[in-house]
Amino acid sequence: MSELGRTLHAWRDRVTPAEAGLPSGGRRRAPGLRREELAQLAGLSVDYVVRLEQGRSDSPSVQVLTALARALRLNDAERNHLFVLAGEVEPSPGRMSAYIPPGVQRIVDQLDGAPLCVCDAAWTLITCNPLFAAVIGDPSSWRGRERNIIWRHYAAQGDRVVQTDEQRRQFRIAMVTDLRAALARYPRDPELIALVADLRDGYAEFARLWDDPVIGFHQSERKTINHPEVGSFAIDCDVLAVPGSDLRLVVYTAAPGTDAAEKLRLLSVIGLQALT
Repeated sequence: MSELGRTLHAWRDRVTPAEAGLPSGGRRRAPGLRREELAQLAGLSVDYVVRLEQGRSDSPSVQVLTALARALRLNDAERNHLFVLAGEVEPSPGRMSAYIPPGVQRIVDQLDGAPLCVCDAAWTLITCNPLFAAVIGDPSSWRGRERNIIWRHYAAQGDRVVQTDEQRRQFRIAMVTDLRAALARYPRDPELIALVADLRDGYAEFARLWDDPVIGFHQSERKTINHPEVGSFAIDCDVLAVPGSDLRLVVYTAAPGTDAAEKLRLLSVIGLQALT
């Protein structure tokens, strides 16, 4: 077993299922996470986690390392050490980070009654809770650019969030404002540069807004969800900034006793299943 494998195994053993928001039932040889559970939390295959721990795959990508750091609840120093063990350059302040602090991850794990997701400075989806996937659509198969909320707004079809013309205009202005701020802060981030360039080249409306000096900000608003199983319902959407980072927490809520609250409760039960 390599040093990377031994360290991953040790960190896995110290995280309990309860801390990770997983059920802790059943007999366990150790109190920590099983490999299957770590794979689930990090969005990796179980076989890949096994190969990493056994030293048969010791060159994980930056994306894999970031996902492992998030799943294992590593602090900044531990995350940097993980990168060193894998032979990667430590996360640079000149590039956007997808690292989620343990406290924010606990919010994702424990706030299971409200759909929520966490995005980076460019609005790329980092993680979400199961209810978000049930309401908005399962993002587990989204790869690369598909995980970017702004890109999906322009390029993807069949979005369950229904916007009025005014909501769409305000959304696009706010997103352009956020991308401008991100590019000013991370002017050498290649993925961010490519995202802006591709949006400007591919979508005239985005290019016009990018060159327009108008500024917009995210505000609490009511959004209509057109869900294929439970029908349409309106819920409130709030964008929360994470202190000390560029992360954004998007939270959907419904007032108690409303039709939307009932449908959220139903979706928390059926998850991604289709009703027949």
